[in-house]
Amino acid sequence: MAPAPVSPGPPLPGTQAARAARAARWGDLRLRVVSAVVMAPLALAAIWIGGAVFAGLIGLVALGLGIEWARLCGSAWGGSRLAGLGWIVLAGVALIWLRADPAAGRVNVLFLVLAVWASDVGAYLAGRLIGGPRLAPRLSPGKTWAGAVGGLATAAAVGTLVALVCTAGRDPAALARAAALGAVVSVLGQGGDLAESCAKRCFGVKDSGRLIPGHGGLLDRLDAVLAVVPLAALLAYLLGPGVVLWG
Repeated sequence: MAPAPVSPGPPLPGTQAARAARAARWGDLRLRVVSAVVMAPLALAAIWIGGAVFAGLIGLVALGLGIEWARLCGSAWGGSRLAGLGWIVLAGVALIWLRADPAAGRVNVLFLVLAVWASDVGAYLAGRLIGGPRLAPRLSPGKTWAGAVGGLATAAAVGTLVALVCTAGRDPAALARAAALGAVVSVLGQGGDLAESCAKRCFGVKDSGRLIPGHGGLLDRLDAVLAVVPLAALLAYLLGPGVVLWG
């Protein structure tokens, strides 16, 4: 009786195979960092200035997102294309409306953007460092449960930090609400990421574009924001003008 085949284990540390595996795991990190260094200050400056500068940037980004989505859909002018374009417009209008609040707009938009970025960074680092079971292998084979938890924890921590820095007082209940809101932002953002991955899989493409080195297209980078902003705008409407989102 022939012996059962033995599956190869992980490559031994220090071997060429181990070095190749490590390079593949972190191969896009440099491009991601460079892209972030270029893009983040522009986005933060526009948020800080607000007004026509912010609205103009959002308009340009929404136009780019619409073009990418139309290209992904191809020649099919069905409900999926129209729904996607409608959601992009909704998110853009919601973001401009959020920032227009003279009392809380700047802080609220900064909170959302920083929480989404923190979720992305935390998920990337935890997923690469820990690995483990896949979160949704049929939709996005690269995402892991470790990455999801890491993104949630990082977003909660950054949400708490933003609340601590941007609002007066050190109310423990307010900080707890900010942490909870950061975690919710992470969950919604990761859901948007999975939804975009599902759409790309349906259309048979890996990335929505090549505009942003290390990230792909605008949709690849902003899918989480598109998922979060309309619901955040609804929350702001329910809370009333001048109130921070975790208030």
